[in-house]
Amino acid sequence: MALPTIVLVHGAWADASSWNPVITDLRDRGFTVLAPPNHLRNAADDGAYIAAFLQQRTEGPVVLVGHSYGGAVISAGGAHGGDVRALVYVDAFLPDEGETVFSLLGGSGSVFDVPDPSTVFDLIGVPGAAEGNPDVFLKPATVHASFAQDLEVEARDQIVAGQRPIALAANTTPAPAPAWRERPVWAVVGTEDKVIPPALQRRMAERADATIVETPSSHVSMLSAPDVAAGAIVAAAESVA
Repeated sequence: MALPTIVLVHGAWADASSWNPVITDLRDRGFTVLAPPNHLRNAADDGAYIAAFLQQRTEGPVVLVGHSYGGAVISAGGAHGGDVRALVYVDAFLPDEGETVFSLLGGSGSVFDVPDPSTVFDLIGVPGAAEGNPDVFLKPATVHASFAQDLEVEARDQIVAGQRPIALAANTTPAPAPAWRERPVWAVVGTEDKVIPPALQRRMAERADATIVETPSSHVSMLSAPDVAAGAIVAAAESVA
């Protein structure tokens, strides 16, 4: 029986290269792997783009994977394009309908749940964007201390230099009905995650009846523990093959 295609959706402040160690592992196991761009504008529109990508770039069963904000995107788009059989969330949001990223983080202990966002973010006005909807970058100190603290310094510096910003509205726009209600779910929980604290990750994953795998990693466990992330994806793929 043919293996499902694996589609990897990156999160904020990243691009598809954030999946490179996982891509290598999965390809070595014989999987076809695709890692499309995530536009990082809002979950509904980004999810629609991923759904269109799945419809036009995949054939047969798909395991759809999201990291961080990418989890909100696969939740939004996973039921609307392609033959998505399972969802895998890696240090990710699993919002229910009507929830926002910021509403989920409120009271969670996240490094982002602070009175003054300028202490962790740099907000950059974008020509043509709606008023009050800047692009959001991570401050270098945030990357080093709280986003990817278990990576080597050089790797953290590369994240700082090459980060792709997310629109502020992506964090405040309510999520549509989620694909995880109708599909089997796996969740990789980084127990040292300071962005989406592990208790919040577990709560969202348990609500989605997910198979949970934990690893002592930061918010970027697909980089610091790629074997764990790949293992969860393979388990999901084997369950639907």
